[in-house]
Amino acid sequence: MGRFINPFTDVGFNIIFGEEFSKPSLLDFLNTLLDGEHSITNLSFLDKEQKAMFDGDRSPIYDILCQTDSGEKIIVEMQNREHPNFKERMLYYASEAIVRQGERGTSWNYDIKAVYVIAFTNFVMTGYGGRLRIDAGLTDLQQGGLFCDKLRLIYLQMPCFTKEAEECENHFERWIYILKNMDILERMPWAAQNAVFQRLAEVAEVSKLSKEERIKYDHALKRYRDTLNTIEGAKQKGRAEGREEAKMEFARRMKTKGLPIEDIVEITGLSSNEVEALV
Repeated sequence: MGRFINPFTDVGFNIIFGEEFSKPSLLDFLNTLLDGEHSITNLSFLDKEQKAMFDGDRSPIYDILCQTDSGEKIIVEMQNREHPNFKERMLYYASEAIVRQGERGTSWNYDIKAVYVIAFTNFVMTGYGGRLRIDAGLTDLQQGGLFCDKLRLIYLQMPCFTKEAEECENHFERWIYILKNMDILERMPWAAQNAVFQRLAEVAEVSKLSKEERIKYDHALKRYRDTLNTIEGAKQKGRAEGREEAKMEFARRMKTKGLPIEDIVEITGLSSNEVEALV
């Protein structure tokens, strides 16, 4: 087990960003992420489970749900594997946070506060390979530019970040490097020059977890590893099925060309029954 906690576990992620004592880390990261466009001076954590909007509603449980002093809602998630309609899921979370701002009565004039969804993904979304950061919002499709600043979806695809520590050029890249490699680090880089990273090293050290925290973390780490094993198993199965299908297609083409069955069997390793059944 590494010296520091694994941030891709729910317990580790919450320790780094979701507790009162870790608020400086979250503030620092968010301001780094939104550098040049937004400055957050303080925030408060909100209940993770919100009341249902209607009977039978199963409200989503956010990894972290917080609110800035000026009222913006920020949802921060860590996802280890891609889900069907993942982008739509994030949009639903954001929409729900917007809808919950509604007030009864005719005096309310839809003065909603912005909602930000920030999703760390431990996978690469289909069609977005090679991009660490995907930044989405409401745009004017005809003239370009921002149409409304009340909705922001930011995806950080961690596998796309491949830089080593000495190659990191700014504070944002240093954050990403630490989060991606934290569980294998022997020391926290840049801690001597940055108070936030120094504090992060203190709260994220496995040996400093309480007995109860350590039990929860060990369970979370097992779930994380099981998830990785499941994903890798599915990939290997897919690759094997792909190779088998390619072999069958190759045999099918040879059969169409009129090659003798015994030659196809020798070339592909298929049985004569399998080759004869190809159409």
